[in-house]
Amino acid sequence: MSSPSDVQSPPSPLREGVGSLLSLVPVVPVVVLDDLDHAVPVARALVAGGLPVIELTLRTPVALDAIAAIAADVPEILVGAGTITSPELVARAVEAGAQFLVSPGTTPGLLGEMAGSGVPFLPGTATVSEAMAVLEAGFSEMKFFPAEASGGAAYLRSLASPLPAARFCPTGGITAASAPSYLALPNVGCVGGSWLTPAAALRDGDWDRVSALAREAAALGA
Repeated sequence: MSSPSDVQSPPSPLREGVGSLLSLVPVVPVVVLDDLDHAVPVARALVAGGLPVIELTLRTPVALDAIAAIAADVPEILVGAGTITSPELVARAVEAGAQFLVSPGTTPGLLGEMAGSGVPFLPGTATVSEAMAVLEAGFSEMKFFPAEASGGAAYLRSLASPLPAARFCPTGGITAASAPSYLALPNVGCVGGSWLTPAAALRDGDWDRVSALAREAAALGA
């Protein structure tokens, strides 16, 4: 498996065994960064707004370096890697300093690699069969993606009875307005949201705006 990260990871509730990834915050900020210089400021803005968790998607060339920068300079935030689409990305993300992993979908090889990574992870699911496969492999917490396109809150509500052990972090198309309908479900622990870091706010360095949006999202768990 991968070698330990050179970045010293801060203590976290996940490692101390007092919570799961789904119980840390009501909204996990899902962030796409094109500019490495934005990594540390956006992480600090989210912390200031009361959301000490960030999922950086591996969709841009700077993503892994951004994870490393946040892990090194913002120890008060739990930094994770999203869009894990291959077993090879697991090791690269952990080596960069990722403290949790999120995949859009799940294959047996990818699930096995994430399970052996030593960090928490949310395997992606979109159907009953996919959720059952993850449960069968011994994991009860998973991502539901793309949430809105796959049936939304109504679909997840229908899974609560047949799959009572499954708990989800729905992501994809969720907004500040629709998030409460997901969070009210018994099988949803948190949602993933990209609305917390609008492209215009990142471009303009409007970190106060990011903090304000994070503050509103954090209040959804009150």
